[in-house]
Amino acid sequence: MTKRRSRGDGGLHWDATRQRWIASVTVGYTPSGKRIVRRASGRTKTEAKEKLKDLVNDRDEGTSVASPPGFTVEQAVRDWLQYGLSGKAPATLSKNTILAQTHVIASLGSRRLRELSADDVDRWLAEKAETLSTSTLQNVRSILGRAVARAQARDKVKRNVVLLCEIPKGQRGRPSKALTAAQAENLLAVAEADSSVIGAYIVVSLLTGARTEELRALTWPYVDLCGDLSAEPPVPPHIMVWRSVRDGGDTKTRRSRRTLALPQRCAVVLRAHLARQSGAAAGGLVFASQNGTTLDAANVRRGFRRVAAAAGLAAADWTPRELRHSFVSLLSDARVPIEQIARLVGHSGTSVTELVYRHQIRPVLEDGATAMDEIFPVQGGA
Repeated sequence: MTKRRSRGDGGLHWDATRQRWIASVTVGYTPSGKRIVRRASGRTKTEAKEKLKDLVNDRDEGTSVASPPGFTVEQAVRDWLQYGLSGKAPATLSKNTILAQTHVIASLGSRRLRELSADDVDRWLAEKAETLSTSTLQNVRSILGRAVARAQARDKVKRNVVLLCEIPKGQRGRPSKALTAAQAENLLAVAEADSSVIGAYIVVSLLTGARTEELRALTWPYVDLCGDLSAEPPVPPHIMVWRSVRDGGDTKTRRSRRTLALPQRCAVVLRAHLARQSGAAAGGLVFASQNGTTLDAANVRRGFRRVAAAAGLAAADWTPRELRHSFVSLLSDARVPIEQIARLVGHSGTSVTELVYRHQIRPVLEDGATAMDEIFPVQGGA
């Protein structure tokens, strides 16, 4: 007579329909008291016994998974998109959804989450590295990793294999550029003569270095076109960059909240722009659509390229964010210290300025040579 297994050791039986040995073990109970049973199968009794041991060990170690056997990567990713991004801005939701559907679900979605291996993820990343930039690879790996982490926290998978995989080097992304002084002057001249919202926007963006999300949220109460030159110290015309179109209205960082003096050409353009707006708009957005609503990124991009083309630039090769890059480049060419540039663009330190705008920063450090020339001048007038 076959010896009965002890309580808690699980069960083993032959399934005539499937023609396989079935191992089963109780791993817990639902709130209603129903048993939660985990099963595995094998072609032979010995194979099924080994799997039964694994099920019992997983239960005893607290690592048994609660997901159904058919729980897939796609289900895990969609679960994360639905619940893991709660409270995020619509733009963040849209971006992550597109990346997840295009690159994660399309490639790995049908794979059972339990069976997803580090080798699978490595092969997937290597394949994506042939067409995606390194930054996009980081984003899609993050999506998969966070989806698996959420599933792991809910006992649907034992471990997060994505954490074992390095991000390969992807394709070079589109390099940012900066306008030369001559190109910037041509663009400013066309923008000043444009007499439109986007014309004024371009002048202010190029001459202050403010981010596009900061300018699109700028309202007239945060603009002082007169200043107070009789004050001590004098207060020039300025804008208060204290808000953005980001979720909640906050600027990108606390250091991004700053007050910027307006160059004279900015003040002139903004006075003319205010005069063109109706009195009802005087307390509203500085750069508004025809309906008085906030400009979106597409509005700005289309208007910018129209003005750029009129200024003789290859419009398709330029984007509005490169006005900020040009601001950094032009100041650097004028020998403004990087510490001052970092404060003007709202960075908390110079490291971000150097990393993001490294192609726009003058690479030649002259302070040491200048000081040494003064200390040790050339002898004999050579």
